[in-house]
Amino acid sequence: MSTSTETVPLPVTAVSCTEDRAHVERTAVLELRAGTQRLRLGPVSALAVDRTLHAELTGDRPAAVLDARIVRAWTPRGPLPADDDSALRRRTTELEEEHGDLEQRRDRLRTRLDVLGRLATDLLREIGEGAGFGEAERERWARELDRVDGERDAHGERLRAVEAQAAAVAAELAEVRQVMDLTETEPAELVAHIELTVDASAAGPAGLRLSHLTPCAVWRPAYRAELDGDSLTLETEAVVWQRTGEDWSDVRLTLSTARSARAAEPPLLGEDRLTLQDRTAAERRTVHVDLREEEIAELGPAGVLGLPGVDDGGEVRVLRSPAPVSVPADGRAHRVPLSSFTAPARREYACAPELSPLVSQVARFDNLSGHALLAGPVDLIRGGGFGGRGTLDFAAPGAPVELAFGSRDDHRVLRETEETRDTSGLTQRTVLTRTVRLRLSRFSAPGEHGDRVITVRERVPVSEVSAVEVRLRRDACSPAPDAIDADGIVRWDVPLAPGGRRTVTLVYDISASGKVSGL
Repeated sequence: MSTSTETVPLPVTAVSCTEDRAHVERTAVLELRAGTQRLRLGPVSALAVDRTLHAELTGDRPAAVLDARIVRAWTPRGPLPADDDSALRRRTTELEEEHGDLEQRRDRLRTRLDVLGRLATDLLREIGEGAGFGEAERERWARELDRVDGERDAHGERLRAVEAQAAAVAAELAEVRQVMDLTETEPAELVAHIELTVDASAAGPAGLRLSHLTPCAVWRPAYRAELDGDSLTLETEAVVWQRTGEDWSDVRLTLSTARSARAAEPPLLGEDRLTLQDRTAAERRTVHVDLREEEIAELGPAGVLGLPGVDDGGEVRVLRSPAPVSVPADGRAHRVPLSSFTAPARREYACAPELSPLVSQVARFDNLSGHALLAGPVDLIRGGGFGGRGTLDFAAPGAPVELAFGSRDDHRVLRETEETRDTSGLTQRTVLTRTVRLRLSRFSAPGEHGDRVITVRERVPVSEVSAVEVRLRRDACSPAPDAIDADGIVRWDVPLAPGGRRTVTLVYDISASGKVSGL
């Protein structure tokens, strides 16, 4: 079996991003030789999951993949500073270079002083020998001794200055290294490659498709809604974060709500024992009731804590980017456009005084995107400017969507409640009468004309037992409600003129028999 020493590039061409990981697909063209051979491909992300690695050869050439595995190795950092190095590392490199230059200058000065020392020794020996032979060259000897002594003193001062400077640089270098050791850890870089063993019957090119899973990738939906008159434009985007260790450049991006990490086995069921016991005489004579709050269930997934858009109503939703995208591995949020549509919108000024005294502008439209709208944040654009940020609920394709565009500062609603209780002495029947008064006001700027219809919603209790009856007194309501549904939501469409004020009154009775307690 032959082994190739060259590394074949293996770029990322397609990515399927799920809720908390990504399925990466790579393609390349291999130049195969006849026989069995081992190829080195990459580099790839060191976070790739080994057990999900799958490789196959494409094309008409008879060849087969015998083995594919991920090989990882620690690669130390290079000696030269990189572009992403910190200021401490760069200062360390500068001090190391300066300290090396000072050491070289110190060695040269020491060598020079040693040569001058030997020259002075030779000169003194020459003076001694000349004096012994009766030769007297006092002026030359004095001149040569002065020159040698002067050079030795000058080089000695230079040596002491260089040694002092080298000691200062060494002390600063030690401090910088200590600070860097305390603040930065420099582990070696983990690099992964693919070792592919291929058996080919003939030499020639062959296509390779390789895929694997990798963690550290996540996506969530986001929207941008622009309300312009009676039309609304909704843009769907995907916010993608990834820190897999390699950039995704011009890849086909697919976004899925599949949960590959969640187990498919049903949970184990424990025992739930039910016991029967006879009621006492007092319990038979009384019926205990409670007033409780219950959220009205609607079509779509239930909300969850954390990032929105992870629930799909039990069905996997798949969205695709219409064009190739690039997502760098920097861990930051990158927005990817998915779809956009414009639909006619029905605007409404709605108010629920029991929950809030504000009047909100609500737009209702149909989902014409062709795919499900997952729950997520939406940027609200109204009147050509940014109006705030809201939340879009789950909506199936073609389903109606309701989106609030914030409150109106020129409207106020004041809510007042009144309650009376009456008990009949003969039947011991209790009647609880509640009166709710809503005072609406509109503060308009000069020059405004025309009425504005405010949709006001209140609620009345809904009884689940026959011993308690709830009756809406339409004759006492002012004005009469326009509609009331099975959930007890009462609705009025109240027109308000500029600077106008209106009062809405709701009256209902709660009647209970004498054996009812807790009301």
